[in-house]
Amino acid sequence: MADGSGGKAILRIRDLQVYYGESHALQGVELAIENRVQSIVGRNGMGKTTLCNTIVGLKRPRSGSISLTGKEISGLEPHIISRLGVGYVPQGRRVWRSLTVDEHLRLAARGDGAWNADRVYQTFPHLAERRTNRGSQLSGGEQQMLAIGRALLGNPRLLIMDEPTEGLAPIIVDHLVETLTRIGEDDDMSILLIEQNIGVATTVSEHVAIMVNGRIHRVLPAAELAADRDLQHRLLGVGRHDDGDEEEEDESESLVDTEARVAEVFQVVRGGNGGSDEPAAESSGNFQLARSVPNRWALSDADLGRSLRPTPRPAAPTDSGAAADVFAMPVGERHGRTALVVGTFDTKARELKFIRDALRDLDVRTRTVDLSTSGKPSSADVTPQEVASASPRGGSAVFSGDRGQSVEAMAAAFERWIVRQRDIGGVISAGGSGNTSLATAGMRRVPIGVPKIMISTVASGEVGRYVGPSDIMMMHSVVDVQGVNSITEQILGNGAHALAGMIARLPSAAERTARRVAAKPALGITMFGLTTPCVQAAIAELEADYDCLVFHATGIGGRCMESLAESGMLSAAIDVTTTEVADLLVGGVFPATEDRFGAFIRHPIPYVGSLGAMDMVNFGPLETLPAKFRGRNLVVHNPNVTLMRTTRDENAAIGAWIGERLNRMAGPVRFLIPEHGVSGIDVPGKPFHDPDADNALFSALEKSVQQTVQRQLLRVPAAVNDPSFAAALVKAFRGIAVPLRKRA
Repeated sequence: MADGSGGKAILRIRDLQVYYGESHALQGVELAIENRVQSIVGRNGMGKTTLCNTIVGLKRPRSGSISLTGKEISGLEPHIISRLGVGYVPQGRRVWRSLTVDEHLRLAARGDGAWNADRVYQTFPHLAERRTNRGSQLSGGEQQMLAIGRALLGNPRLLIMDEPTEGLAPIIVDHLVETLTRIGEDDDMSILLIEQNIGVATTVSEHVAIMVNGRIHRVLPAAELAADRDLQHRLLGVGRHDDGDEEEEDESESLVDTEARVAEVFQVVRGGNGGSDEPAAESSGNFQLARSVPNRWALSDADLGRSLRPTPRPAAPTDSGAAADVFAMPVGERHGRTALVVGTFDTKARELKFIRDALRDLDVRTRTVDLSTSGKPSSADVTPQEVASASPRGGSAVFSGDRGQSVEAMAAAFERWIVRQRDIGGVISAGGSGNTSLATAGMRRVPIGVPKIMISTVASGEVGRYVGPSDIMMMHSVVDVQGVNSITEQILGNGAHALAGMIARLPSAAERTARRVAAKPALGITMFGLTTPCVQAAIAELEADYDCLVFHATGIGGRCMESLAESGMLSAAIDVTTTEVADLLVGGVFPATEDRFGAFIRHPIPYVGSLGAMDMVNFGPLETLPAKFRGRNLVVHNPNVTLMRTTRDENAAIGAWIGERLNRMAGPVRFLIPEHGVSGIDVPGKPFHDPDADNALFSALEKSVQQTVQRQLLRVPAAVNDPSFAAALVKAFRGIAVPLRKRA
């Protein structure tokens, strides 16, 4: 791909194809670097770092060509590529924490050449002042200077820099821009700059390449992009957000649509910038929009060069309090073979490293992740600062000095961090209640089926709040996780062996593909005892074509079904039994969370729902019934479960709440109303038969739902357990389900 400079390419990439297992990361990349500095921009997950790692030999391509001054380097070992003249400044700086600045530079120096330690110190005077400081004692900006200086000491012909300004204060960014500009003027060196800040990219580069979905979508002169704000907006798909020169908005475009468009290309900041270095933001409704040049990308190929189509409102927070992450790694790319050993290394380093070493002895790749909130230096592969950078409120919220607030903020940061990671084969941790809260917060965001082990002092008690809807295995530590002794050595070792065994049993990428092709699509169905006949009849009609997964609607059941939908493991859902919403709004013991239906809002798979068992609220034994509900219509279902009939007013509130959630679903939706009764005891002659209360539910739902071609309410003149209602569910489902592939 020519860039218009007309010179001879120092680096030329042709049809580069790179995979992570079955995931196609780089899809025919074509690029020629002929000018002194060229930038590549694009949002997280587009393949920029993979491209860097492939060029320097850290990742092997499946096919394609990479040539350096005409010499093929694709597939060579990294040290050979480095010797041939490629320097690398990796994302995250990667400085040694125990070595001083001077020791870093002496290790990297290669003898004769234009760049030596003295020149590095002249270029970065701050480093000269810190030459005796260890890497762990440097600020983020100083670490970045050291990483650049270390790479320059190899006197490279091509310097590759991956996100050099990430997480730095504006004044440090300005200094780095000046430095890069000076380096770029050196006739003997070219620079490939990976950058998300368009202002930086266009300042230091002659040309800018835009990377989308593993491909170089377009290369254009940096000056053209920098000077033309309209072009920037068209490329980003933002539209009319400019510095003080906003055109009149089309009145037909709602705030919801506007927020959805902005969320695609901006980081949405709720409630302030959390002490970050981001530019000041201007409030617009319930979100804030940075008024600087956009530097976060979320575009498909079709979106470049025109405005984005309206998309659903950004996802609501999940039950754990973490907002959906727009930079989350696709589920298919997150599976791998590396074991994450996570925990608070400031207090549990010895125990966690014992687990790491046990896994390594079993030939399992490991990556240690430190969740400490003390701010102490860390020897883990992933430092607390790196995890904290994913916090929606910034790192200052994690290292606040208030233990409770810090743990809460780190848990939220870990949730966001872990969904951005590739190659997760399993997760293991060990510790007390604090460490368990931190580690399991992230484990719950790892796809179902990926092994997760929590060795904990609290594992012998009530663990529902730690496990949630996931498949975390809780292992009781017996003694406190404090030191390696005759008991903890056995328990921690058992945990490591268990994880290694589970990772060994994980199917390969090829096996997963073969199983997915051969398997029937998974269909999630919710059921209660009083909706069982309906569900059984529907399964009888569908099980030949679908793998029917039934979830007991006892509060956790709906969450488990939606967790599978979040993990991409459900093709569709028939949500017959939504009774958990009644417990949520009225106060029962089987409540949904406020995020009920959220998975189907964020992942628009075919959805068929109903009002199964919405006539009841669940409580424990009769004697535990709250005093305010005594005197209501009650049924003792069994000695441990007492059912309470919902009232007309409660049903009206329930219908309105469900309607609002259905309106946020963008996929095909059919919601069926059983006019003659919503449960087995809501029919004539049964204790909960109350047509007036049911009609309040039906009417409120109909008033709330905005019906479209995609979203429809269907009244069925039958009770929920009548065969005709099950038949109506199946018919509605087949009407919106993706047609099955013909089987051989």
